[in-house]
Amino acid sequence: MVEPRGHRTQAQRREQTRTALLDATIDCLVELGYARTSMQEICSRAGVSKGAAQHHFADKAELMAAAVAHLTTKRMAALTESLEALPGGLDAIPAAVDLLWEGYSGALATASTELWIAARTDPALREAIRPVDRALGRTALRRVRSIVGDLPAEQVETLFWLTVNLARGLALDAELGGAPARRKQLLEEWKRIAVGHAGRPGPHSGRPATQG
Repeated sequence: MVEPRGHRTQAQRREQTRTALLDATIDCLVELGYARTSMQEICSRAGVSKGAAQHHFADKAELMAAAVAHLTTKRMAALTESLEALPGGLDAIPAAVDLLWEGYSGALATASTELWIAARTDPALREAIRPVDRALGRTALRRVRSIVGDLPAEQVETLFWLTVNLARGLALDAELGGAPARRKQLLEEWKRIAVGHAGRPGPHSGRPATQG
């Protein structure tokens, strides 16, 4: 039987409501900051009642973590597609740095920064968002490894986390009004250093740095 045009199943309606809440949460975090983001404001923007929202998320911390995971999933899908188009080996490093900067900056960086600052004194929020942050790192690292597979794994992991932490620092610099030209200069210098480091002959000792 063909479903009537325009008819939505209950599952589709639930998913639409959930997506509206997640998108509204990200918008609030970016525009208002965590302190001024309330469930009432989120529900108002999403066009959802507070009672309906509670069917999807038990509390504000769970909603915040799910919203960052939602945005992360979308950004990682775009990042994965871009990474898969890159050449392999050393030639991929400069472009990978650019893509990681793109993935860890913008709305994702703003929303994540708001949550991590709040999580410092909010254990429930910290426990909710920590797995999301770790999952983002693991997914991105797997993709980077897949395009530079001929380089030592520990070396790739070290360069990856150095790039991620540089990107996070530069994203915060952007939030604070730092000069775009300076960020571009630092990224270009890091590309040069990363390619030079990866191109060194000989074994690389020590365990890779881990994060989270």
